[in-house]
Amino acid sequence: MHTPDMVEHNGTTQTTEKITTPDSDYLKNLHQNIRPYEDVINYAPNQTYIGNMTYDELKALPQPWVKQKIEGKRTGRFGEILPEIEFYGLLQLADIFELVHLEENFIEEVRQQLASNPLFKEDAAKLNGEKPLDWIKEQVADHGAEGLYLDQKLVGCVSRAHEIDPNLSAHVMLENLAVKASGILALRHLFDKHDIDPASIDYVIECSEEACGDMNQRGGGNFAKSIAELCGCTNATGSDLRSFCAAPTHALIAAASDVAAGTHKNVVIVGGGSTPKLGMNGKSHVNKGFPILEDVLGGFATLISENDGEHPILRHDLIGKHKVSSGSSPQAVITALIGDVLSKAGLTVKDVDAYALEMQNPDITKPSGAGDVPLSNMKMIAALGVMRKEIERKDLMNFVNDRALVGWAPTQGHIPSGVPYLGFAEADLTSGDKNRVMIIGKGSLFLGRMTNLFDGVSLMIERNSGAPAQEDRADLEALVKTEVAKALRTLAAGLSED
Repeated sequence: MHTPDMVEHNGTTQTTEKITTPDSDYLKNLHQNIRPYEDVINYAPNQTYIGNMTYDELKALPQPWVKQKIEGKRTGRFGEILPEIEFYGLLQLADIFELVHLEENFIEEVRQQLASNPLFKEDAAKLNGEKPLDWIKEQVADHGAEGLYLDQKLVGCVSRAHEIDPNLSAHVMLENLAVKASGILALRHLFDKHDIDPASIDYVIECSEEACGDMNQRGGGNFAKSIAELCGCTNATGSDLRSFCAAPTHALIAAASDVAAGTHKNVVIVGGGSTPKLGMNGKSHVNKGFPILEDVLGGFATLISENDGEHPILRHDLIGKHKVSSGSSPQAVITALIGDVLSKAGLTVKDVDAYALEMQNPDITKPSGAGDVPLSNMKMIAALGVMRKEIERKDLMNFVNDRALVGWAPTQGHIPSGVPYLGFAEADLTSGDKNRVMIIGKGSLFLGRMTNLFDGVSLMIERNSGAPAQEDRADLEALVKTEVAKALRTLAAGLSED
């Protein structure tokens, strides 16, 4: 979702700059450094994220990718890049408490745009509550509302949901509604592109980084069920799972275990986007002569279901975890998340065909001094292989170059946490040439000021052997009961004869 005006008004780098240095050159020139929608479409990492380019095609392009001109498309096999005007429509659709107000002329433009989107054509007519521009201006100026802007013009606002509760302020409500709206977009695409009946979903796990609640329970939730409600998941319940950037991988493990245990048959994982991260590294991008690249909200959704004999298998029995006692050095982290799993499975680092972790776009991270994060991680994995005597030191970079996945995630945070590879992993492990991959999530818990501990988990995913799915749990329990009863009858007959 391209949200250029929200970069200025909702990204924390910009909102903080307005408080600390309101006359800065960065703010004065901000809009000169924000990309138009066409440039966002024609950006190779974004086209990779929605599936129009493969990661190998992206890898072959010289960096920085922002300098490479390609011809992209709005829609791809994994999703679409939504323009800001339609996203404002989704915000109002996501709003159950009449907090999102759009200007009376603007709302008609939004209706027309949404009516042309196959996923929302039936929802366009539901947009209502239009307001005069003067009313919106008054709400923003005098009543704590958060303005919505398009092309730097005020076109709507989000009202606060409580007079004094800071957790229900207009700013926080906009953050939370953005998570919900982007989650709705991702989940509807999942259902549409894979012909999934929403009513077949049993459970929804939402794994973004925001938290909704009020002054009495700041992070009580529940994004998951609110997204499910507007995606037709009439038979589902759900809950939110949080662990900073590592949450999506935690969610994968939870969903896979849930299905394997027979608790639920179809579990959806969904993650909405984070408005505070818009323009997070904007100053660094501008200083390097780049446009502001964090101008989009990312979202994702995936379905975890029973073994159908075809789709990849999530090995919930082969997980890595950063324990309380693991330590925080890079070697300790990689050993806990990868080395311990390989040892348990009797595998070497070379037996895993791809490692997906911290898939940040280097165009975003290099200007800020963080380097090429996926490449750095791959070098640490290769070093682990050398330490385990599975790779010769002289072959380290050959291993890195062969196995490294480039980063194409459009934002920081939970979105890069392995999950951008899931769509490609399905193809790689079915019709492709890979047999085993690993998804790894890492999180910085110090951000919550509760602990300095690191966090991370990993999960092995393998090609399906094609064997039919095991009998479901109910059939297995019935079989066990029958056999136990038969054994008891035999035992009783033996005792009677005695």
